[in-house]
Amino acid sequence: MNAPGKVYLIPTVLQDDALQTLPAYLLDAIKNCSVFFVENEKTTRRFFKKLWKEMVIDDYQWFVIHKAEAAVKQQFVEVLEKGYTVGILSEAGCPGIADPGQLLVEAAQVKGFKVMPLVGPNSILLALMASGMNGQCFQFNGYLPIDSMERRKKIKALEANSASNDCTQIFIETPYRNNQLLGDILQSCNPDTFVCIGKDITGPNETIVTKKAAEWRKQLPELHKIPVIFLLKASI
Repeated sequence: MNAPGKVYLIPTVLQDDALQTLPAYLLDAIKNCSVFFVENEKTTRRFFKKLWKEMVIDDYQWFVIHKAEAAVKQQFVEVLEKGYTVGILSEAGCPGIADPGQLLVEAAQVKGFKVMPLVGPNSILLALMASGMNGQCFQFNGYLPIDSMERRKKIKALEANSASNDCTQIFIETPYRNNQLLGDILQSCNPDTFVCIGKDITGPNETIVTKKAAEWRKQLPELHKIPVIFLLKASI
């Protein structure tokens, strides 16, 4: 009878050349795996080769997660039932956090397989740590609505929630829409609401700056096509 399979949640870099942000023990976990379920096979292979030049890529089984369709989840459970050790990787940061790999982890938990999360960079936590905002109560909201009117309504609702619950609100946007989102934040929020902009986190041009909305309005940063995460905290 095969030994039960297990799952490693293997973080990757937020920026291409930021290998220094990864702990050394990730390599041992990668070497322990026989199968990988990844968001992007090409970039994962390239990432592994930077960590382990001698790795023979074709010695491993590879599956692409996409949106973790039923067929992918079935393949995932099947390899675990055969006793394989499986690695899950996101395209950036930590798998399972704002990432389709979460649905595979859910399947592993339902079936009772061991899941081992490994330490690595996560823009949500890094930005929150540096923001000076409430780290006891925070909420990650993913992407806000694309339509500007709906987005402003959502921002106002998040600001109201922040004021009521003393809660930090965190959200992201597709890089080419960052400037539009910032404009809607500053138009929608009260002047005393704190807004943190985390830009190029772990990259060479990283900045994580918190100011009141009124202060940001005086000098808008350029955010177009730059990885950015936004945090909002109502003044109480």
